[in-house]
Amino acid sequence: MLWAAAGVITLGFLVALQIAAHHLGIPGPITTQAREVIHAPKSGFLLYASLALTMVVLTWRQRLIALGTAIGIDLVFLLVRWAIGAHPGEGHPFGNGALWVILGVAVFALARRTGPERVLMLKGVGLGLLLVTGRKTGDTWLLITSQTRPVTLDPYVAMADHALGNPSWLAGRLLKASGPVGEHALDYVYAQLAVAAVCVALYQLRNVTAEQRFPRHHLVRTFLLIGVLGPAVYMIYPVVGPVFAYGPEGGHWAAANLWPNTLPPITTPYAMPFDEITPRNCMPSLHTAWATTIFIHSRRGPRALRLAGTFWLIATLAATLGFGWHYGVDLVAGVVFAYTVEAALRTYDRGWDRAGVRLIAYGTVVFAVLLASYRFLPMEMAAYPWLSGPLLLLAMASVVHGYLRITRLWEAKATPAPQPGPQPELAV
Repeated sequence: MLWAAAGVITLGFLVALQIAAHHLGIPGPITTQAREVIHAPKSGFLLYASLALTMVVLTWRQRLIALGTAIGIDLVFLLVRWAIGAHPGEGHPFGNGALWVILGVAVFALARRTGPERVLMLKGVGLGLLLVTGRKTGDTWLLITSQTRPVTLDPYVAMADHALGNPSWLAGRLLKASGPVGEHALDYVYAQLAVAAVCVALYQLRNVTAEQRFPRHHLVRTFLLIGVLGPAVYMIYPVVGPVFAYGPEGGHWAAANLWPNTLPPITTPYAMPFDEITPRNCMPSLHTAWATTIFIHSRRGPRALRLAGTFWLIATLAATLGFGWHYGVDLVAGVVFAYTVEAALRTYDRGWDRAGVRLIAYGTVVFAVLLASYRFLPMEMAAYPWLSGPLLLLAMASVVHGYLRITRLWEAKATPAPQPGPQPELAV
């Protein structure tokens, strides 16, 4: 029933978003996803990552057949495009095969399987399609923010960012000094965040086929919920980022061409008009939230997975700042957002545990206070960075500490206490 309800809600949300996109004259998530059945996909890597998620419900033999079929279909598409001269101008020349196989697994489950096995297969298909659809939904949200929010609040965030020493400006200079190697490496890490999430999720879901059920909580749930909730904040707090508002990418819309060499002066902020193309997708930093979630879920894996999760978090933070896509205060808000969403899902699994509910409320209040302070106290934060900066970091650390304390308490309760064995008695 829960999966059915989630499916109905997701479908209703996609239809509503598709209608909204149609009224604005932009492609919606359903349209863009349907096109990738035939046309070159935007990200072939993402489609194969989605296929990997779907294959967690298959046997090893079925996985090999599915993967081989996907590659074979992609080779056919490649040959046909080469024969007719239809080389894709953008996107990847592969990935259609993965989408075809995911849909084929759904047809196979409905036609050839019954009972729990059919349900498990359809859950796998739903999980794979949700990852792809989540990406398309996010792309549509970005277009909606650019067309419905004519002004941005970047001057407010830039002033508040003085509390942290404007880290994007420093990171931008360091990234430029690293040369093309550093830039390409961080750009790849930033772009393939969903693929990294799938790697962690595959470890968590490795026993689905053997156990014939999904674990109660896994990374994909948090990843998708962050993607659903985050864009709503974009609409409330539109920000384009320093490389656009204060850098060369903003063109004549930029307040000044300062990033990354010259710090923005401390002046009274104002709502700044901007173009109808650039997404208002900075507050909070969802890339930071997603990378934080990868880090959290990789903690239970082997050492190699823990190291990979740590690397992806550090590299993502460096990329968001170094490329000028985010301010430092965006990252602080993103971490608080991630831990609050993660706490909400784990509390739900525990039947709304009282301690978990308190943590959700506390994280929500901290997140709201952060956004309010960026909007209404930016000049005070810039004037007293020695006070406001540590307070920001302390607020973020308090949410992280609360999450760690409560989850350790839950784990301690879940571990049964060892039962004492029979003790020898002295014979009288």
